[in-house]
Amino acid sequence: MQITWLGHGSFQFRLPSGQTVLMDPWTEGNPAYPQSHRIDRVDTICITHGHFDHIHDAVPLAKKFSPEVAAIYETAAWLESKGVANTRPMNKGGSQKLGEITITMTHAIHSCGILDDGKILYGGEASGYVVRLPEGRVFYFAGDTNVFSDMELIQRLYEPELAFLPIGDLFTMSPREAALACRLLKARKVIPMHFGTFPPLTGTPAQLAALIADTNTEVWPLEPGKTVEW
Repeated sequence: MQITWLGHGSFQFRLPSGQTVLMDPWTEGNPAYPQSHRIDRVDTICITHGHFDHIHDAVPLAKKFSPEVAAIYETAAWLESKGVANTRPMNKGGSQKLGEITITMTHAIHSCGILDDGKILYGGEASGYVVRLPEGRVFYFAGDTNVFSDMELIQRLYEPELAFLPIGDLFTMSPREAALACRLLKARKVIPMHFGTFPPLTGTPAQLAALIADTNTEVWPLEPGKTVEW
């Protein structure tokens, strides 16, 4: 699978079949978005929560490419109200197959208001996703969250080999909390996200790496726009 960090909390995943998955697409106005990157195919969009920096481009991309769009029930209803046709509403603990991947919605410790025409609407709750690939490998995309003890249950239930964790601090956990998340999840690799986009998001991958140097988890920092394979 090809992984491309689109900056902040946005990622593109491309399977060997060509299926292209976007997580929390935010391109327009995202200062960390790689301007050289072009989104030329979208089959699946997964939304963790309704904050603008995670849902901003979901509607225009959905209208352009007609992908399946997974989100918690209330956020999916809001997307439908904006003209998104192929929503796949779900809730925590539920699973569904989208193309070749199977996603399971997990808990997250975060808020989920949707800014719409100057008002904040109820968007359900923030979530994360466990994603199972066709060959059986599993990764965990935490979305915006603090560490929570049930990450141990995510490890026991799904055994993710790769985890995507926010580390910026202020609006999500910092490297200190993320280090405990790594110990609970026991993934082989962790990709940090949601840091450095704005000055207050001060956490760094180096800080996280130093805090988990005694574990078997490797910190895998990415560069926006540079595609890697997993």
